[in-house]
Amino acid sequence: MTFLQHRWKGAVGSSLPTLLIQFLSLFSIVSAANVATYKNTKYVETTTDAGESLWLRDARKPALYTQNFGDCLGNSLINVTRFDAAYYKDNMTVLFHLEGNTNVANESLMRVSTLLSALLSLTETSLCPMNRSVPIEANGIIPVIQSDVAGIPAIALSIPDFEGQAILRVFANSTKSEVGCYSAVVTNGVSFSHPYAVGSALGVFIIIAITASFATAVYGSHLPTTRTHYAHSLSVLVVFSVFHHIFYTGALSVNWPSVLPAFWSNFAWTAGMIYSESMQNSINQLIGSNKGNTSIVGAAGSGSTAAGLGGGYQISQIYKRSFHQLLRRDAHSFSGHLADLRSAEAEQYLAKRALANSTEGYNWYGSPTRPGLPLPGNFSGFAGTLAQEDIPASNAFVTGFLWFLIFVVIVAACVAAFKWILEALVKYRKIEETRLVYFRQHWVGYTEAAVLRTTVIGFFAITYLTIFQFTYNGSGGVTAIAALVFLVLFLGMLGAAGYACFYRLRWGHYEIRVDRLHAEKSKALGFMPCVGFGLESQRTEKTQPRLSLGSMPWRVIDYVDEDSQRTGVHQDEAYIEKFGWLFARFRRTRWWFFALWLAYELIRACFYGGAAGYPMTQVFGLMAVDFIALITTIVLKPFEGVRLNALMVYLLGFSKVATLALSASFDTRFHLPRITTTVIGVVIIVIQGILAIFTLVAIVLGAISSYMSVMRDCGVFRPRKWEPYRQNYFAHLEKTAPDIPLVRPPTPEPPKEPSFRVASVRREPKIQDNDPYNINPGSSRTSMAPGPRISSRVGSRTNSMWSPTISNNNLPYGARAHRTSWSTRDFTSWQEGQHSNRSSQLPCGSRIADRASDGSLRETTNSERTQTSIKSPAVTAALDLQKSRIDEGKARQAPPNEPRSEEANT
Repeated sequence: MTFLQHRWKGAVGSSLPTLLIQFLSLFSIVSAANVATYKNTKYVETTTDAGESLWLRDARKPALYTQNFGDCLGNSLINVTRFDAAYYKDNMTVLFHLEGNTNVANESLMRVSTLLSALLSLTETSLCPMNRSVPIEANGIIPVIQSDVAGIPAIALSIPDFEGQAILRVFANSTKSEVGCYSAVVTNGVSFSHPYAVGSALGVFIIIAITASFATAVYGSHLPTTRTHYAHSLSVLVVFSVFHHIFYTGALSVNWPSVLPAFWSNFAWTAGMIYSESMQNSINQLIGSNKGNTSIVGAAGSGSTAAGLGGGYQISQIYKRSFHQLLRRDAHSFSGHLADLRSAEAEQYLAKRALANSTEGYNWYGSPTRPGLPLPGNFSGFAGTLAQEDIPASNAFVTGFLWFLIFVVIVAACVAAFKWILEALVKYRKIEETRLVYFRQHWVGYTEAAVLRTTVIGFFAITYLTIFQFTYNGSGGVTAIAALVFLVLFLGMLGAAGYACFYRLRWGHYEIRVDRLHAEKSKALGFMPCVGFGLESQRTEKTQPRLSLGSMPWRVIDYVDEDSQRTGVHQDEAYIEKFGWLFARFRRTRWWFFALWLAYELIRACFYGGAAGYPMTQVFGLMAVDFIALITTIVLKPFEGVRLNALMVYLLGFSKVATLALSASFDTRFHLPRITTTVIGVVIIVIQGILAIFTLVAIVLGAISSYMSVMRDCGVFRPRKWEPYRQNYFAHLEKTAPDIPLVRPPTPEPPKEPSFRVASVRREPKIQDNDPYNINPGSSRTSMAPGPRISSRVGSRTNSMWSPTISNNNLPYGARAHRTSWSTRDFTSWQEGQHSNRSSQLPCGSRIADRASDGSLRETTNSERTQTSIKSPAVTAALDLQKSRIDEGKARQAPPNEPRSEEANT
């Protein structure tokens, strides 16, 4: 151990000086490079408003500067090879550079007028007499004041894709006519266009979607089970439909704000619009000089006359003032603003700056536009959308078709390569021989299905490009190729769809039945309120149908299969092998939706391409088609997967209709201000951006569900915490695969408990009602005065029964209180009380009239009446029984040796 430590220390000690020398050498090299860079960096001196000197880097980025430029006259006598202008806010300076040549033999004087998007004042300079032997080279620096740039809002320096134009007009003094016009687009360097970053990210997500979809298609040997899992993975067709919708919105022949073509350029490659220098040169050779006419599709072409560009001009206003008047105006304008003027050193340096092909210094400029491209700054129609990719509209069809063929070849090659990679892995025992046996045996069929599926994905894009080529009136050879491709696609795809339907429906017939279509309250994605549609026949099958907002008559075509025992379309392996690339993702009862989808895409392509140059026809025709398609897909919900229905039916359908409705405002006949159109364009970007984000999220979720599907036969699933989600996912597959309407179980009734219900009340007479001797003190509502109180204990008990504290006022009118339960003692006391009361109220010997048994009246005394009432047999027996019980009770309570008193005996 000690030896190793010494060796390590010795090695470190010997190498440390070497490391230090190398580090110092590297530091000196970097320092020298920095010093050299610093020495080569040019700076200009300026003066602030406070009079302080400020040094600025000459190669700094301007606040506004021009990019590509094009000829806006068509027959300019001056061929400009470089034209750029820039506005520096830090030192309030406008610079312009000009290079070119002319075919004019000799012209003594020409005037140049420049205009920066109608924001800067018109400036004019003079050029020396020019002839064809002397190249044109000019530059200048124009100090400006605050009033000159008052028309430039502060937001213009930071808003993405600022719209502006710098226009160069050249006039000949001899004829006082325009001999040259060039226009360049002005930008601030901030843009929504990031094709390399955004396009690369989209490419990664698309590869994930393709891989996940392909994995679910090739895994497993039982085709119906494989089809079920494949149907719930994210469809690549849906992904490309979303991206094609975003990019091909620019095919409408309206005057787009600059923000929209810049945003759509991020999705250009998904539509086959990929710029390649060698490919474009080859296409140009094929097309020749016939570049078509971009004005047919609503764009201002480069190399054609644009008289109204930048608001136009008036030649009388240009030549009304002499050059000396112009100088006096400039001198007077700048005399009061000396603090805003730039130093003469900066002007001298700028005058000496190299103009073309400079590797240092100023490099914020563009280049001349290619033939066939629209005028820079004009974003009208599909030509303006393609100009962001530097692809002429005349080359659009060939470019898209070539990239489509390349993509098809790549797909076929990848499927074949995957098969042979598996065979190699099996041969070298890297995987088991039973892995993906069905795919390895039928890989040719899988390759054919992949190619055909790719054709379905590109059906709309290629069909539109062919029809656009017909409308554009380009090269005859290219138009012939487009016609051939259109026939192949039209007959091939629609023929395949028709044959697939016939193959399945040939053993049956159709019936038309009457139904009603209801608009119902529904929820999209489980939480978003929306309006759904349902048929009356389906509503009757539900235990709790949704609330109907209205209905209309509807006709339903039903197919009646003559063979009731025939295998279902999702269980028919032979049909899946032949046409699974068409119907595999659709529901069992909507398996035919592929034919309707292809017809819908064909109609959209006809409106986009055939009506090019007629913006209102395009917009309102497509709006009607997409609105009908939205309602139809909401009613049908064709996809078996929930995510596909949510993405394709609701999000994509709403985005199409909303985008078309907003795009109608961009028609030139409405003359909307460009600020307003920019705001509307940002709203469209938000709508389509949200759609793109949901698509990317759906791709991630689809990849996760595809992983669960591929791992369905594994005993151990990882990560383990996803196991509940996996089980729920498989349960969802089993529930949705049969495509049987779900009937909600009836709500269970609560358990019945003992209860009663009073229907009616009727009073029956009681026994005591018929008893003439029943006396109830509360039986009458008539107030009765109680008798005199008795001081004895028995009297007090008797008197308490007549106490006014017992109230019967709560009884309803006509009711009588129930007789209270009397004990034997109470009954005896009551009898004694009655006897005492009557004896006290009636004097002894008094007589009253009483009716005899024969009906005659006779007089009896009170004592006789009492004795007569007591002599009743029933009462007598009750009294004897009560008396005997009282005597027995008293006998038990009395002491044995104490004689009984008379009161006790009583």
